[in-house]
Amino acid sequence: MAELEGLEFGKSDFVLLDEVTMEQFMENLKLRFEKGRIYTYIGEVVVSVNPYRQMDIYGKDTIDAYRGRELYENPPHLYAVSDAAYKAMKRRAKDTCIVISGESGAGKTEASKYIMQYIAAITNPSQRAEVESVKNVLLKSNCVLEAFGNAKTNRNDNSSRFGKYMDINFNFNGDPTGGHINNYLLEKSRVVQQQDGERNFHSFYQLLRGGSDEMLESFHLQNDAAAYIYTREGATSNNDRSSHKAVMNALGVIGFSEEEISSIYQILASILLLGNIQFESDGENVQVLGQEAVKHISELTSTDPDSVTKSLLFRTVATGGGEVIEKGHSEQDACFGRDAFAKALYERLFGWIVSRINSIIEVKDYNPVLHGKNTVIGVLDIYGFEIFDNNSFEQFCINYCNEKLQQLFIELILQQEQGEYQREGITWQHIDYFNNQIIVDLVEQPHKGIISILDEACLSVGKVTDTVCLDSMDTKLSQHPHYTSRKVSSFPSCWTDTSGDNIWKVSLSNPVLKEMWPDGQLSITEVTKRPLTAATLFKNSIVALVDKLACKEPYYVRCIKPNEMKSPVLLDDARCQHQVAYLGLLENVMVRRAGFAYRQPYARFLQRYKMTCEYTWPNHLMGSDREAVEAIVTQHGFQDDVAYGHTKLFVRTPRSLFSLEQERAALIPILVLFLQKVWRGALARSRCRRMRAVYTIMGVYKRFKVKAHFWEVERRFAGVRTTADYGKSVDWPTPPAALSQFHNITLSPAARWWARQIVKNIPPSDMLEVRAKVSALTALSGERKDWGVGRAWERDYLANVRDSPQTSSGFIRVSKELKNKDEFSQILFSGSCRKVNRFNRSTDRSLVVTDKYIYKLEPKKQYKVLKKVPLDSFTGVSVTSGVDQMVALHTSSQDDVLLCLQRGELSPNQDRVGELVGSLVDHFTRSVIHQHLAGIFQVALLSRFDSHWS
Repeated sequence: MAELEGLEFGKSDFVLLDEVTMEQFMENLKLRFEKGRIYTYIGEVVVSVNPYRQMDIYGKDTIDAYRGRELYENPPHLYAVSDAAYKAMKRRAKDTCIVISGESGAGKTEASKYIMQYIAAITNPSQRAEVESVKNVLLKSNCVLEAFGNAKTNRNDNSSRFGKYMDINFNFNGDPTGGHINNYLLEKSRVVQQQDGERNFHSFYQLLRGGSDEMLESFHLQNDAAAYIYTREGATSNNDRSSHKAVMNALGVIGFSEEEISSIYQILASILLLGNIQFESDGENVQVLGQEAVKHISELTSTDPDSVTKSLLFRTVATGGGEVIEKGHSEQDACFGRDAFAKALYERLFGWIVSRINSIIEVKDYNPVLHGKNTVIGVLDIYGFEIFDNNSFEQFCINYCNEKLQQLFIELILQQEQGEYQREGITWQHIDYFNNQIIVDLVEQPHKGIISILDEACLSVGKVTDTVCLDSMDTKLSQHPHYTSRKVSSFPSCWTDTSGDNIWKVSLSNPVLKEMWPDGQLSITEVTKRPLTAATLFKNSIVALVDKLACKEPYYVRCIKPNEMKSPVLLDDARCQHQVAYLGLLENVMVRRAGFAYRQPYARFLQRYKMTCEYTWPNHLMGSDREAVEAIVTQHGFQDDVAYGHTKLFVRTPRSLFSLEQERAALIPILVLFLQKVWRGALARSRCRRMRAVYTIMGVYKRFKVKAHFWEVERRFAGVRTTADYGKSVDWPTPPAALSQFHNITLSPAARWWARQIVKNIPPSDMLEVRAKVSALTALSGERKDWGVGRAWERDYLANVRDSPQTSSGFIRVSKELKNKDEFSQILFSGSCRKVNRFNRSTDRSLVVTDKYIYKLEPKKQYKVLKKVPLDSFTGVSVTSGVDQMVALHTSSQDDVLLCLQRGELSPNQDRVGELVGSLVDHFTRSVIHQHLAGIFQVALLSRFDSHWS
């Protein structure tokens, strides 16, 4: 927590100073710098001091500590303001921007990189591949733009020599989906000339020191920066080789093709070779000294050598009548033209690289209806304010840009804030501050400003010199209170430096050069419109930038350079006081100290925090939103920390807002669960209604199917009573699933009805035979091939004269005697058989089965009874599955009887096994006395008996 840093580290927020004076401000700043606290707040503004050393405060643990936290929960840090901008963008779907300002060497570039890294680290938690690809391109673009747009200066080893503003687009989930980079005023004069101790752009040295021998040889270069005029003043760096590899890798990751990467470095090589071209004059004509460099340039740029030479030695001018005139250069003009060409070539290369990156990372085909609102976080890393003994035209533009941004800061932070207090009726003590709008007007005011005067001078007839421009400004601005001048060459004649644009009117076949020079294919007569001056173009771009920033919610990082020696321990009071003064930090502290940290319209405040108060959730019944907001404030007990405006609530300290945010964050899961419960209940009720409807429809349909089945059964069986087979040939319709069991049950009574219809026509005298055959069918169906079903069953074959004419009379006499003696009712079966004993010996016997006993008779001895066994002692009968007549009668005493029935004299193929089995089964089934025996009576098949037994 910020308040846990302790007094030994000073005040973590300048608003907490006892007195707002420059002395106390500097004392606190110096104390924190010495203690390694390089970040300090002014409300939501972060003041950053360049530590000039590596600090272990940017790792993953630090990112996790600041992720999703409020601004003052942790010690001041870049990550805190980055998270605040991200949360504001995500929570309120509002575009935000982070403006990083300060002079050269104050650490702006490093700050922008840390901000980008933090945003990349906290987004895309699901690691979606397309989002990771966008993040990689955005991060890698910094490496490329630093190589081609940064340089070593006397004040900064990695000074941005261009202005950069990057818009990062986010989807409704808060994940980056793309971006766009705007670059402003590349310091192209550095390509051809640097001050003592400084270097050209990093890209040249990275190529010369990091390029492979094969690459340098193909580009006709040497591994020596001192061999080239444009780079011989710059000292080499130990990390040029590793930086070159990093840039090559970054270009590939971003999406540059191998051909495009090769073309980039071919153009760099061409610029280096171009700088070594020398001219000589014989008094009238100017010649190029040595054509080898020209040949190499034409080879690298895919142009004709003669066209390159002609472009360097002559100037082509189109007259008003369309006539084209070629005018030869003097030696001095040729050198100037060569340098202008080199500057223009590098400037266009840099612009092409930026546009190529934009074509890759820009959001395409974004549909807000499908993807939600596309919000933006802008990051501005602009060049620093500097004053030299001799300021170049580009430095003048840089300082103008900083004045313009300072004017925006004043307008948003100081002027608008105080104006809002007045409009809302909040008691406020006005704070005086210097409004640098008068300085901005001095530079950009139409017809009166310095840029307009330079433009007018460029339109003058004759040669435009520094003296002409200075005299013109002295004449028009001498009475201005903030204008002074001195007679030195402050502005070299480069405000309308268009010679580099017009010099290349040659045949371009290199695809990258074609994109860089879209007007290169036009003839001189086709280019009729006079281009805008560099100053006007820059002014227009800065005005557009300020307009873009003004429509976003701004967050500021104000960077301070502690000393000129790049020392990690020295803080120069005078140097820092100067920066604090022109950055307006004291005024910012005063406004923040006297003002309110947070303000919000009542409706929006109520919408966000109404769930934290019982009187406003879910909707209040008060007279106005203001009264509802007052109820929320009163319930939380910070009514002394707020002020009520006409349309907005003003909260003085962030702590009050934080307590609200904490309670809201605690309630959100409860509300989410409540909404989920309500929604799930709604879904469940909807599903229940649908299921009820489904079951109703299913019930009606099932009833219809049942009725339809019965209607079909009734239709098919309507006339079966009058058919010959009583409907036996009629197929039953397939029942629905609900009636499958009922259908199976129905088949039984239907079959019984059919059987009844058949049986009722049978004579009573035949019923005994029918029942016996049915019983035999039940017992033997499928088990025995022939069981005599096709013939008439006479049962008492021994009494049948036709079957045994010689013995029937004797058997009839014996049977009557046995009937009288044993009192049986009827003979169930009688016939001749052969008895087989356990020794496999067989003898002729007669078998008589009555309803009480089974008799074994000797036919040769007048049917003498050899054995009488009670019928109820038999437990079963076994037969074989073949055509033989073998029968085994089982008794409870295990005195089984094994015999083979005789087929009869008149019917030698007659099967009587089925008749015997059927008679026994029928008797036991119908006998009430022996009903319990029907359950255990069985018919088993004796497969061990072969059919040859007889």
